[in-house]
Amino acid sequence: MTSTEGDKLLLRGLMFHGYHGVHQEEKKLGQKFIIDIDAWMDLRAPGQSDNMSDTVSYTDIYRIAKHIVEGPSKNLLESVAQLIATTTLNNLSRITAVRVVVKKPHVAVSGPLDYLGVEIMRYRTIDMPL
Repeated sequence: MTSTEGDKLLLRGLMFHGYHGVHQEEKKLGQKFIIDIDAWMDLRAPGQSDNMSDTVSYTDIYRIAKHIVEGPSKNLLESVAQLIATTTLNNLSRITAVRVVVKKPHVAVSGPLDYLGVEIMRYRTIDMPL
């Protein structure tokens, strides 16, 4: 079984105001960012025990995303996503892989769209070697 098969925690539609982008207006005024996170881990033990100490709290993952998106400005969404992924893997040892989607709904593009964004996958075994 690979790291992205099986059980995972889901966080969808997290909304934060951040100051990321390459344009000066983005860094000064900020804008809304929408984050989706999948965090792979074995959920058998918490499923059987019904005990919070056997799992990872959604709140811990949420706080990581909030801290990064509302934190210091980055030029690229890729950098925001990378920081969320690596911080999650660094801080939460039960997570074996993480998928992070960063959506930017308000962009200067002529034409209708819901959002532009990035999606990354990071694996503890590949991206966080001991």
